[in-house]
Amino acid sequence: MPRAVTFSRYGGPEVLEVVEVPRPEAGPGEVLVRVVVAGVNPGEAGIRQGVFADMWPAVFPEGQGNDFAGWVAELGDGVGEFAVGDEVIGYMPRAAQADYVVSPAGLLAPKPADISWEAAAPLSAVGVTAWAAVDAVEPTAGDTVVVSGAAGGVGSLAVQLARLRGATVIGTAGPHNADFLRSLGVVPVEHGPGLADRLKAAAPDGIDAFVDTFGQGNVDIAIALGVPPHRINTLADGRAVARYGVRSRAQEDVFTPQLVAELAELVSKGQLAVPISKVYPLEQVQEAYRQVQRRHTRGKIVLSLVPPDDRSAPHA
Repeated sequence: MPRAVTFSRYGGPEVLEVVEVPRPEAGPGEVLVRVVVAGVNPGEAGIRQGVFADMWPAVFPEGQGNDFAGWVAELGDGVGEFAVGDEVIGYMPRAAQADYVVSPAGLLAPKPADISWEAAAPLSAVGVTAWAAVDAVEPTAGDTVVVSGAAGGVGSLAVQLARLRGATVIGTAGPHNADFLRSLGVVPVEHGPGLADRLKAAAPDGIDAFVDTFGQGNVDIAIALGVPPHRINTLADGRAVARYGVRSRAQEDVFTPQLVAELAELVSKGQLAVPISKVYPLEQVQEAYRQVQRRHTRGKIVLSLVPPDDRSAPHA
């Protein structure tokens, strides 16, 4: 039987279970997707822990995961834009970590055949989030942009998207990620105490914009260094939004399947890389979240639902 990740109470990764579920069916205007790879994201851990219970309460047993890539397995009535066997990228909150996902056809983007499943699956979540955060600070040629948490899933894409707009990019991260950031064309600066002084030294002519993916006082530093609030975007510090009036644009503000398709095209052209830290089989979902919650990941962690040596033909 098909499998899905669920949890029946709030808690740590130990509450996650891989259970057998009935195979879903596509209704009118819907597509049934056989998931090949699904993403693993820090925000999903917060939902599972009950951090956002007032805003997004769980309905137990609750599903898990948002972003995925897979094959079209079945078409509902009225769907003409896809065919069975097409490769697609999607976003379905609390449902993606499952062998089968039902999605409205209008929310799916085509997956280019020449990009890997691992690179495709995160684009609808971290890819769109990175695009939203960078677009919010409006980088242009000649600007100097700082990205905090630059080696993480969102950060590693944000630095590349800012560079594509012509900006010089400084990325803050641990010293072990310095060479990785240089490989992306980024000036690495070590995070931690003394960061403001190190940023001044790295950008003696000043910083024009700041993308904060990590929180923990990064916006305070950006303000102290003279970055205008409207050119700061944080994904992790609601207090700073209220205090300074900085921006906080993220995936939910800009998501469209057209944008996902544009990001996939950048990957296909070799203009955007999606660094993958580790691929876990679905059965190791608990360990995947333990790793993500340590917040020291380089790039993305994803779950494989179809083994690599079994991906040559669509599964019904």
